[in-house]
Amino acid sequence: MEVRVGKSQVSFRRRRGFAYLWRPGAYVKSTVPVVLSVALPAEDPSPRFKQVAHPSPAIWMHHLEITDSSQVDGEVAGWLRRAWDHAG
Repeated sequence: MEVRVGKSQVSFRRRRGFAYLWRPGAYVKSTVPVVLSVALPAEDPSPRFKQVAHPSPAIWMHHLEITDSSQVDGEVAGWLRRAWDHAG
């Protein structure tokens, strides 16, 4: 795994990116401290996601607002594992 730190986000990659952390307040008015975006091979219907986008045929980008570290739980770890596996 490779971690890339940029001005606007931190990305986690294998052959391609699978997870991204970014501050929404840098782009829009928001009190949410950080968003975790997870690239999954299929749409996950969890109501925890703020938004789900389908930017390419093989990727569904799931956006999860994180307001407290306790929100990064076993379910999130499972999504990250699926994304990591798919990023190959």
